[in-house]
Amino acid sequence: MGRVRARDTDVCGVTAAVAVIDGKWKTLLLWLLESGPHRPGELRRKVPAISEKVLTQALREMESDGLVHREAFDVVPPKTVYSLTDEGRELSVALAAVSEWGHRRLDRLAAEQAAS
Repeated sequence: MGRVRARDTDVCGVTAAVAVIDGKWKTLLLWLLESGPHRPGELRRKVPAISEKVLTQALREMESDGLVHREAFDVVPPKTVYSLTDEGRELSVALAAVSEWGHRRLDRLAAEQAAS
């Protein structure tokens, strides 16, 4: 969908929402951050398939879109913590219904496969 779409004001609401969660990892990162603030290393351990570069890029985009807050502490070694903003929590709540629909769909597909 592209980063430009995340700032386009001339689209439908669903497109605007999908634009900020577009990509393989953002919904998972939102879900993980729902439980509270995380350091990047914690997120990497919970999602071992994501590279450090992709994690950093996704978190920066989510910060730019107002979904996450990045707090950097002036300590040695450097410490950074990411948490959901109010907007990020609001989006997470809105996605709950989509998640429930997705689970019902997966259950239906599994039942169809088992029946065939």
